[in-house]
Amino acid sequence: MMRAVFAAVLATAVILPSAAFAGPIEDRKAIMKGNGRDTKMAADMLKGAVPFDAAAANKILANYAAAAKAFPAHFPANSKTGGETEASSAIWAMPADWKIATDKFQKDTVAAVALKPGDAASFGKAFGMVTANCKSCHEGFRIKKG
Repeated sequence: MMRAVFAAVLATAVILPSAAFAGPIEDRKAIMKGNGRDTKMAADMLKGAVPFDAAAANKILANYAAAAKAFPAHFPANSKTGGETEASSAIWAMPADWKIATDKFQKDTVAAVALKPGDAASFGKAFGMVTANCKSCHEGFRIKKG
């Protein structure tokens, strides 16, 4: 089971750099897909569905930090539409608010990585710092599609 968790974490780490060869919409979708995989793995560990693994937990946080750093660059003005994007026009209409949100996400993920959690309780706290950003961005800067 731990091999499966580790393999999935490593697969996420490979997706982020390879996304650089796609367009901005595809890039951000790949980043979000990786975040989704990491969120599922984290939730499974925190719920006890899989045993807690400190190395995998810290890799998840590192993946989120890399995603937070890379994500804002994938929203050029020419990517407002197309590619079944879920990006809201608020990103471009309110660039200062978007910057505040992405800066906070970056800051929180770096802080979570620095905690280097070694048990499920400390990982839950660190992961909570990271995922607290998700709701605000998904509500303010994302269009819900079907």
